[in-house]
Amino acid sequence: MMTRRTLGLLALAALVSLGSVHALDAQRAGRSEPAAPALSPEKLKRLTAELDGYVAAGKLAGGVLWVGRRGQPAYVRAFGQRDVESRAPMREDTMFRIASQTKALVSTATLMLQEEGKLLIGDPVSKYLPEFRETTVAVPKAGGGYDVVKARRPITIRDLLTHTSGVSYGAGPAADRWNAAGITGWYFADRKEPIRETVSRMASLPFDAQPGERWVYGYSTDILGALIEQASGQSLDELLRSKIFVPLGMKDTSFYVPESQRDRLATVYSLGTTGRIERTPDQGGMVSQGAYASGPRRSFSGGAGLVSTARDYARFLQMMLNGGELDGVRLLSRQTVELMTSNHLRGVAFNEGQGFGLGFSVVTDLGARGTPGSVGEYGWGGAYHSTYWVDPKEQMVVVYLTQLIPAGDVDDHAKVRALLYAAIE
Repeated sequence: MMTRRTLGLLALAALVSLGSVHALDAQRAGRSEPAAPALSPEKLKRLTAELDGYVAAGKLAGGVLWVGRRGQPAYVRAFGQRDVESRAPMREDTMFRIASQTKALVSTATLMLQEEGKLLIGDPVSKYLPEFRETTVAVPKAGGGYDVVKARRPITIRDLLTHTSGVSYGAGPAADRWNAAGITGWYFADRKEPIRETVSRMASLPFDAQPGERWVYGYSTDILGALIEQASGQSLDELLRSKIFVPLGMKDTSFYVPESQRDRLATVYSLGTTGRIERTPDQGGMVSQGAYASGPRRSFSGGAGLVSTARDYARFLQMMLNGGELDGVRLLSRQTVELMTSNHLRGVAFNEGQGFGLGFSVVTDLGARGTPGSVGEYGWGGAYHSTYWVDPKEQMVVVYLTQLIPAGDVDDHAKVRALLYAAIE
């Protein structure tokens, strides 16, 4: 006969087994068992109040904040207005000009081509763009002006990925020559020539530093975009669409907004002299409503050209956090993701507590940076006052999109970061 203790153990085993079956059934049905919240709901109320406060104070028209943790959405909120004058509300699917957030996507496509054997990041740029075989550098003279000298070595693809090519946005010592060539600023949406032609003219102009010697922010990723067009045999828009956007379900990411969707594009504002937002003019340049909906649709800027949504960009970041895979679709190997998110600067000066990988800044010393986060965190942002980051330690992705240029001293980025990390329990 079984003892009471034996019967009790058998009953407990049955309950555990039954619980496992229920959990498996829930998983198969696409449901998840109740779990502790990824972020404290009570503490997130502070974040909600702060975001609303920026709108009420006239510092922001609105924005979208998408936070994922442990592979699930943890805080997704559209706040304020997409267009203040028409009182159109901000929505989660509002489209934003993501500017330099384009760089991470182009860098990812480049590493995908390396995995296919179509290039190596140690290759010289001239292997694909012959006009870069012999480049020059402008060296400032003590009494004013500059000398033009030959580059000491060829620029490599890795230099482009890490922004150590020496190529700026044309505002360096030889700005006069860049201006004369008609290449200034990072905005390309209003250009009628393909990016390959623009990049070809860059090759003949003096750059700001010798390859590999300084971190210089500029046209490196635009050059990279033209390069991977050559390496792949596809235009940059088709390359990104086929390799990244379609596989990841990024249905609202493109270089130009479809005519049928133009009313989803957020309006651009500037923080004016009064300290409150002002609608920027409806012109073609970057500090305006731009040409993303009505422009010539000819130039695909790998450095700053894409339009996207918070949801789309969060899917891309989740793929990176997962080690190159999302929803059963693998874009990169885990080793390639590790390579991209490691510091490659090797002594080249950058921001305190940070290095730079292949398309992302990387946190190397949390105390030196001085803001909440984790060592190993990687991310970047865009000129229209957007930011994003991935924190592998906390299993968190953050996408924060607004349309404010210039943004003055508004401190919403720092507040978002501080309040999100305060909500981790």
